[in-house]
Amino acid sequence: MFIQFLRLEIKSFFRGSSLGINLAMKILRFIGILYFMFCLAGGAFAAFYYVQEEMHQDPVKVVSRFLIILWAADLIAKYLWQELPTQNIKPFLTLNISKKTLVNYMLGKTFLNAFSWLNSLFLITFSVIALFNGYDVLGMMAWLIGVSLLFYLNNFINILFNNKEAVVILVGCLFAAVIGLAYYHIMPVLEYSERFFFSFYEKPYFIVISIVLFSGLWKICYSHIRKVFYLDEGLEAKKEVGKTENIVFLNQFGAIGTFINNDIKMLRRNKGTKGIIWGSFLFLFYGMLMFSSSIYKTPAMMMFMGLFVTGGFQFMFGQRVPAFDSSYYPLMMTLNVPYKEYLKAKWWLMNIVTACSMILAVCYAYFGWDMYLTFFAAGIYNIGVNSQFTLWSGAFNKMQIDLNSKEKRFGQKNSFNIKAMLLLIPKMILPMVVFALMKYYFNITAGVISIAVLGLIGFLLREKIFNIIVRHYKVEKYSTLEAFKNKD
Repeated sequence: MFIQFLRLEIKSFFRGSSLGINLAMKILRFIGILYFMFCLAGGAFAAFYYVQEEMHQDPVKVVSRFLIILWAADLIAKYLWQELPTQNIKPFLTLNISKKTLVNYMLGKTFLNAFSWLNSLFLITFSVIALFNGYDVLGMMAWLIGVSLLFYLNNFINILFNNKEAVVILVGCLFAAVIGLAYYHIMPVLEYSERFFFSFYEKPYFIVISIVLFSGLWKICYSHIRKVFYLDEGLEAKKEVGKTENIVFLNQFGAIGTFINNDIKMLRRNKGTKGIIWGSFLFLFYGMLMFSSSIYKTPAMMMFMGLFVTGGFQFMFGQRVPAFDSSYYPLMMTLNVPYKEYLKAKWWLMNIVTACSMILAVCYAYFGWDMYLTFFAAGIYNIGVNSQFTLWSGAFNKMQIDLNSKEKRFGQKNSFNIKAMLLLIPKMILPMVVFALMKYYFNITAGVISIAVLGLIGFLLREKIFNIIVRHYKVEKYSTLEAFKNKD
C-alpha cells in the first residue's frame, strides 16, 4: 500500500500543470542535496583523521562531545524548513483503506525527506571509517543506531510542536539558557554530551534507550494524528471569529494608506508573514558574520552585508509582491484598483522598515564608524534603488502563496525566472562593485558617498521608474492571474 501511495504522488507530480517549474525546483534541490552529501561524507573523514592525527584524541569521544549541538541544530532546522508530510487524504478516507495505514504512511514519509537522512550519511561514513581503524564492531553499530534514532526523534518532535508557538518559545528559551550555562562554564554541557553519546559505544545495551524513545514518540505521533483524522475535524479548514482592526492614522493618506493598513494587518495576523518580521529582525545580526570570517572583511562583502542588514524585510517581503495577495488578486483586478498606489504602498512599507533598520544598525558603530557608514549608505541604496527593483522582480513571481496553509513559514517557493535573476545585477552586484572600486582607488569615504549618491538618484527618479514597473505588472497581469488561479 505504501508503494501505491508513492506511485500516486509521482503521477500527481507529472500530471500537474506547473510541471516545468516543479521539475526545475526538484533538479536544483537534487543538486543541492548532492552537494551536502559530499560535504557531510567529506566532513566525516576530516573529523576522524584530524582528531586522531592532529589532536591525538579518540575521534568517537570528540564527535560525541559535540553531538548535542548537532542534535539541537538539526531540530531547529527541521522546525524551520522541513515541511510536514502531506498527501491528498480526503479521497482515501472514503475508500476501504484503514486509517492506521494512512497515518503510518504519513509518518514514514517524513524519513524520505533529505532533512531526515542527510545527517545519517555523516554518521554512517564516520562509523565505517572507525571500523576500518580497529574500533569494536558491536560498539560502533550500537553507537550508529542509537545516535541515528535520537536524531530521527526530531521528526516526531517537529510534528508534535508544529503551530504551537508557545511551546517553541519555551524550548527556545531553554536552549538559550543551556547555551548560556555552557558559555560561562557553569554547567559542562559538552562533557555530559560526551558521556551520554559515548555510552552507546562503551555499553551497547544503551541502544535500548533510543529504541524505546523512538517507538514511544512514533506511537504518540500516531495517536496525535489519528485523533483528528476525520473529514469534519482535522482535515476541515478551521473557522474563527473575525476581528476588525484599523490603523486610523494611515487613512489620511488615501489609497496608499489603505493598502499599507491591509499589509500591516496581514503581517500581524498570519504565522507565515510573522516569520518575515522575525527573519528581518534576525537579518540585523547578519553583519556579525564579518567577525567570524576574513572573507567578509573585503570591501565588496562589507557592502553585501550592509545590503542585507538594512534590507532584510525588503528582500523577504518585496519579492513576494503580489504573491501574498494571490488568494484575492483575481478579485482585486476586477475592481477599480489603482495599480500605482497599490505598488507604492508596498514601497513605502518596505522603506519605512528599511529606515528603522538603518537606525538600529547604529550598534555596528561600536566596531568602527567606517562599518556603520557603509551599512548606512547601503540602506540609502536599498531605499532609492533596491526597493524599486525588488518590486519589479515581483512582477515575474507567479508562484501563489496560500496564507491559510500549514506550509513552513520559511518554506514558500518562488518561481524561477531569468528576468528576476537579471535584476540581481543592479540590486546586489552593482553596489558591491562600485563600492569596492571606489574604496580601492580612493578611500572608504568615496565608496560611501558613491553608493549614497546612487541611492539618492534612484529616489529622485522614483516616479519614472514606477511608471516602468507598473507597465511590466500590466504586461504580466493575465499570466499572473492564470498562475494564481492554478491550484497545482
